[in-house]
Amino acid sequence: MRRTLVIACTALLAAAAAVAAVAGEQSLTLHEGAGRDLTAGRCAICHSLDYIPNNAPVMDRTGWQKIIQKMRERFGAPISDPEAQQILDYLAGNYAGKS
Repeated sequence: MRRTLVIACTALLAAAAAVAAVAGEQSLTLHEGAGRDLTAGRCAICHSLDYIPNNAPVMDRTGWQKIIQKMRERFGAPISDPEAQQILDYLAGNYAGKS
């Protein structure tokens, strides 16, 4: 029961954050790709999606991995291990400007 409630609350928060992000960031659209919706939903819970393209020029896979880990450990981002891997793959494949 508790697990179902946590999942439902997380989904509700993600949906609300995604709507708020769209309303406040009408010109921002993340690149198409596997993991885009998951990434947008999880990241927008806590911050603007502008963070992603704004930091992309100085990020590589390792940098994104550290950021995801920090968001989970320090800020309690509701991201499971499999989701973290999907988000990392998406960010590294679409927003890694550093070689």
